[in-house]
Amino acid sequence: MLAEARIGANVPVSDVDRAISFYEGALGLTLFERDDGSSYARFAGAGETKLGVYRSGTAGQAKHTLASFVVEDVRAVVDGLKQKGVAFEEYDLPGMKTEDGVATMGDTRAAWLKDPDGNILEIVGA
Repeated sequence: MLAEARIGANVPVSDVDRAISFYEGALGLTLFERDDGSSYARFAGAGETKLGVYRSGTAGQAKHTLASFVVEDVRAVVDGLKQKGVAFEEYDLPGMKTEDGVATMGDTRAAWLKDPDGNILEIVGA
């Protein structure tokens, strides 16, 4: 039933203006909508994908990935974002270890970063 539906993500943030600076300024997403009261903003990604941020008292409390960005070249994207000052997480877990921010798991490469509230975001290979 939902196989043809577009998929989007919504991320709780404590400060919408600060989130806009990060998602638009650092990550390069295109802001296309925001309310006058600074309670939400929406960004456009590739194709018809959308990412929303909304003001919430629970921002940054999730311990899991909230949104993934699927790209062709994880290393190139990570290196480009690092040049903009974005920090990437380093993990050393059984079965997964990052090297300079990027993990290789079989044929898949992935990297994780946090937004200003500590929400976990993923860059993953197509």
